[in-house]
Amino acid sequence: MASKAKTRAVRIPLTYVVALVPVAAALNIVGGTIRSALQLPIFLDMIGTAVTAIVLGPWWGALVGAITNIVNSFISGPISLPFAVVNVVGALVWGYGHRWGWGKTNVGFFLLNILVAFLCSVTAVPIYVFIFGGATGHFSDVMTAAFLAMGQNLIVSVFSSNILVSLADKIISGYVALAIIEALPANLTQNLQLPKAEGLNRIILPVVGVVIGVAVMLVAIAVAN
Repeated sequence: MASKAKTRAVRIPLTYVVALVPVAAALNIVGGTIRSALQLPIFLDMIGTAVTAIVLGPWWGALVGAITNIVNSFISGPISLPFAVVNVVGALVWGYGHRWGWGKTNVGFFLLNILVAFLCSVTAVPIYVFIFGGATGHFSDVMTAAFLAMGQNLIVSVFSSNILVSLADKIISGYVALAIIEALPANLTQNLQLPKAEGLNRIILPVVGVVIGVAVMLVAIAVAN
């Protein structure tokens, strides 16, 4: 299965690769900027990472993730730089998960996004705790404070808040990425193992996924309040 995916990836014209990587990184940066401007309780900086990891492969997605956080460190400050590893982890899970066929059904794709969320949180928590003392100015800091007030220790509090935000973010990002992939040229996507959808279902599936992500986001807001 992996060799088949690799063969497909090799056939993608270099011009598509050269075009998709910077565009995907720009999509991540724009998503993060919108999140910051609107003070949304998610991240929105991994949509392009998911698209690239699934279409081109996990390591191209990792490159997009690294570029995203490096550029963001110049735009919004160095806080985003250590979290480049989180973006890379997300790319590898989305990319290899797709290659191994975990996302070829509706349930499988949903669970793949959940796995990405969990492993990204596991990666992010030590960065939050040991580099930034548990807070970076993101919405999740409010939830961390709420969990601390309940008597949880710092690591558990940071993980509890981050996993809620990450679940909402990765579900939304995964399904927005799915919608984008559906709109790409057929020679880029014809052999991808993704949930089969025809007609209106090609729109309904991503919309349902985003709605679920928004519902999780609302739960996170409720916990913070």
